[in-house]
Amino acid sequence: MNYSTIKKTAVAASLVAALGFAEHAQAQTPTVFGGRSQYRTWSIGIQGGITTPNTVIGGSNAFGQKVGYFQNKVGEYYGLTIRKQFSHLFGLELEGNRGKIKTYNHALSGPATEGPHGAASAETEVNWAGSLNGVFQLGTIDFLRRENAVNFYAKVGLGVMAFNPVQYSDNDFQNVAWDNKGNWGSEIFGDREAVGDRDFRLGMYVPVGVGVKFKLSEVVALNLGYTMNFTDEAWLYGPSRQGDTKQRFSNVYGGLEFTLGSRDKESLTFTNPVSTLYDELKDPSLRNEVEALKQRVSTLEGTVDQLSKDSDGDGVSDKFDKCPNTPAGTPVDGSGCPIKFPEQTAQNNATQGGYYSPIQFEFDSSVLKTESYSTLDKLAKELRDNNSSVNLDGYASAEGTEAYNMNLSNDRANAVKQYLVNAGVSASSVTATGYGEDNPVASNATEEGRIQNRRVEIKVK
Repeated sequence: MNYSTIKKTAVAASLVAALGFAEHAQAQTPTVFGGRSQYRTWSIGIQGGITTPNTVIGGSNAFGQKVGYFQNKVGEYYGLTIRKQFSHLFGLELEGNRGKIKTYNHALSGPATEGPHGAASAETEVNWAGSLNGVFQLGTIDFLRRENAVNFYAKVGLGVMAFNPVQYSDNDFQNVAWDNKGNWGSEIFGDREAVGDRDFRLGMYVPVGVGVKFKLSEVVALNLGYTMNFTDEAWLYGPSRQGDTKQRFSNVYGGLEFTLGSRDKESLTFTNPVSTLYDELKDPSLRNEVEALKQRVSTLEGTVDQLSKDSDGDGVSDKFDKCPNTPAGTPVDGSGCPIKFPEQTAQNNATQGGYYSPIQFEFDSSVLKTESYSTLDKLAKELRDNNSSVNLDGYASAEGTEAYNMNLSNDRANAVKQYLVNAGVSASSVTATGYGEDNPVASNATEEGRIQNRRVEIKVK
């Protein structure tokens, strides 16, 4: 193997490696769910088949005859593969083969009188052939049972082969006649001096092929394929009537591929992401889990509906409403029951011009509720129209210290005063006073009573 051949081989191998690692880098963003770690990605294969010096795209054999596929003799061919799958679309494969390629001039019989050496046939022994191939998955088909699958693929690569061509003066590849030197035997060596010399030549080749795999189990797949091998050799079969024309050959093979790794993981070779997306019920345990989740969601939806249902529209859900069917618009406490105001207050309202309903507050708060705005707007209008004045008496429930509640009640009275002033009422017409826990209108022993005590009473003068 000379320096030029070594250089070509190194460059070719670098190009294939670059192609593979570029695809590997692209596959760092997983094209399948969960990434490659959940799949088995390594496999080894054994294969055997036959060779022919022809290809499906046509061409000539080494003796210048235009021949069709399988018109020449066939030779045996067998080998091993090791493959790493980087995604459901691409993998890199290291392939090694050995065997024989046979060709002959079927227009001649017996000793030939044509050609540079009078050769009528040739047998090329492939001592070894190794290539690095890019394997492209063309499509994976899942059947109804979703247990078996068919995978179509194409491959292309670069390789080096060690071969030894032997030419014969007849087309039977046998020592059956005396040669023209009076020696027994029909071997004619195109590039060698003596019969029996088996020094192998080295040459480059490009394998291009297609195939199909049938998944037999989680570990084993049947692999069938066809490969055309384009060589960089004019002497693949020895000296040729084709001159410097590069020779080619093809091989048809069948074999078994074994996926390595834990059987608990699926083979990435037969993964179909689209099928995986729609096949959520393939695994019985997953189906049960999905059904359980659906049931939990249904239960939660029912609970939410129950919590949000408010039949009487009083703002308290039916689940917590102790006084259902409260008339619309009735002020209620946190349990949904009507708030009972002092009789004097209940008998007077804005239309009577004497008393207004107390302004209620949340626990430990002096912030006005939005539902109080309409009452205060009416009060402000009356005060402006009549040039009246008003006393605002603030109160608190009994939680906390007396001093704290005194300040809180004063803040509540001033919050109402500020609203009236902002509504156009003269500040001098409004008197705001805090009385703390004094004058409770209900018992501070219950929450219902404490709610009523958190108030500001309105007294128009």
